[in-house]
Amino acid sequence: MADTQPPDTQTKTGKKRGGKSGKVADFRYKRPSRSKDGNPAARKGRGKGGGRDNGVRSDANGSSQRVSHKPRFTANHSNKPRFSGPRPNQAYAALDLGTNNCRLLIARPSGENFTVIDAFSRVVKLGENLAKSGRLSDAAMDRTLEALKVCSDKLRRRNVHLARSVATEACRRAENGAEFIERVREETGIVLDIISAEEEARLAVLGCHILLEQGQGPAIIFDIGGGSTELVLLEAGGPIPQIKDWLSVPWGVVSLTDTVPRTASSDEARAERYAEMRRLVLESFAPFKERIGDAVNAPGIRLLGTSGTVTTLASLHLELPAYDRKAVDGLIVPSQSMRDISARLSSLSRDDRSALPCIGNDRSDLVVAGCAILESILDIWPAERLGVADRGIREGILRSLMATELTAARDHGKTS
Repeated sequence: MADTQPPDTQTKTGKKRGGKSGKVADFRYKRPSRSKDGNPAARKGRGKGGGRDNGVRSDANGSSQRVSHKPRFTANHSNKPRFSGPRPNQAYAALDLGTNNCRLLIARPSGENFTVIDAFSRVVKLGENLAKSGRLSDAAMDRTLEALKVCSDKLRRRNVHLARSVATEACRRAENGAEFIERVREETGIVLDIISAEEEARLAVLGCHILLEQGQGPAIIFDIGGGSTELVLLEAGGPIPQIKDWLSVPWGVVSLTDTVPRTASSDEARAERYAEMRRLVLESFAPFKERIGDAVNAPGIRLLGTSGTVTTLASLHLELPAYDRKAVDGLIVPSQSMRDISARLSSLSRDDRSALPCIGNDRSDLVVAGCAILESILDIWPAERLGVADRGIREGILRSLMATELTAARDHGKTS
């Protein structure tokens, strides 16, 4: 049964220091079916209204020992605690509060797979002006709390068995981040865990790595967020990716947009602004680029991105009239096409970008910063193709939650 409060109160609030990463896969998505050209067979289906989370079905298999949440006990008639493992009728939830978005997934196990039964996503702009002020604004916190109240209601109504709620760069960086976390707990019952940048990177990889293009070359998975960008270098070969190196920089679509504001609306001014964004990001990537230099020369290097930036650009590549997750998730796009789209977007006015399908007002300002980050990644990791994932931290959390109980149940069975 679910708690009377949203059932994620086992999680401790506060900043964490991530340990050295090892295996990243607790559960792994099965690859989507693909058409002859190597892209998802479902590309032809176009959703109504472009909703990114409605009706999503996720598949998973496999397990490992690395988990990040304590399992729950269920009591038997002898009053001795026992582990039951995940059951099909139990609901699990993952909440990801980022710098720009608040996202929730609620899912039930289905054999070795799981099915999403409810979802929520809202642009809250929690990190608005954080780069300048160092604090979360009252307006941003109020917007975010309204979204979190919706999430709290969903957690209760869906009778969630186990959940984990995380906050990322905005709460890590803000002077009043801890105060906001406490306010969230008091007003919604949700206990947010401010995770480290390394844990954020691990969860993103865990949630989407199955979509990596098949091959034996080394790979980078990246996540362009609102307040930071994570890059993870994975070793070549093996069914479960091993993290070889990783980097987190404080440049996301919100923080970079706020740091390099518009000064004029001329073509020249837009080009200068974009160049400055690229310079800042490449400068922050420099140590990582030096460390991974040998890997770049390996044959068959691969690249996979999970973020609103890559899914938006993939939609433009496909010329979709509205966003369609089925068409985008698992897509393989020529890197040059993404560069061409980035160059085009950076040269357009804000109004012209807003008029494009799959961008609109919410993304029109931020997408330019995302393009600058994406092109900088392609500069240091020049893979010929780019994989696109509309999945990440939330799916990684769900993998961990379910695998925790499955592993605990197996261990308990061996000792009982």
